[in-house]
Amino acid sequence: MRLASLGSGSKGNATLIQADDTLVLVDCGFTVRETLARLAERGLSVDCLSAILVTHEHGDHVRGAGALARKTGCPVYSTFGTACAVREKPASFRNANWQEVRPGRSFQLGALEILPVLVPHDAREPCQYRFSWQGRTVGVLTDLGSVTPHVVDAYGECDALVLECNHDRQMLEGGPYPVSLKRRVGGMLGHLSNDQAAALLRQTNVDRLQHLVLSHLSEQNNTAMLAQDAIERVMTCGRERIGVASQTEGFDWLQIH
Repeated sequence: MRLASLGSGSKGNATLIQADDTLVLVDCGFTVRETLARLAERGLSVDCLSAILVTHEHGDHVRGAGALARKTGCPVYSTFGTACAVREKPASFRNANWQEVRPGRSFQLGALEILPVLVPHDAREPCQYRFSWQGRTVGVLTDLGSVTPHVVDAYGECDALVLECNHDRQMLEGGPYPVSLKRRVGGMLGHLSNDQAAALLRQTNVDRLQHLVLSHLSEQNNTAMLAQDAIERVMTCGRERIGVASQTEGFDWLQIH
């Protein structure tokens, strides 16, 4: 089992999860052309994709999903609320092979067992995903403004975790965003701060983690150093397991043993 990213941040997000011959793309926040180029950098073509999973309707996560699904014929999975939210947008799943997921209900997709997890975010029906294969578990958890007991339960035992560290609170408060946007980003339905991500990790089995990737970092309100400093206060051992996903390059393949 392995995972990689095509890019992570406010300009576009896409994460790859693979087990055996099953390869899924979590979100497609880039244009089809850019997605194809970034897949090629990971040694892949669209013919390799088994499915596209969408977390919510914001453009940096769904921009190319509908078009890519129509181009390839591979199914696109989302909640009903997300599908409705993009119905009249260019990212619509219309004429694509759309499949509904229901938060809290696991489903099988090839070799992968997938659990959609409901999260608090300012979207119609947002969810994140946890993937299991042969006793190994990979979590993708971004775009949530607060950590609920349900989230802790779903992501408490992972072998690899892609975790949002969107902003440093002091940088956000003193930064260039208008007050309304600062309240949205830092609110209960916004994005996780470095400290919130660290607090979540304190409630999980960090010793099990083979890989922890800090993701969706704000270019205006965070730095890789600040995010790593906050997380390393929790993961005092095995700091070499911590990586950071970039907007331009994502992160290269990580193997789960």
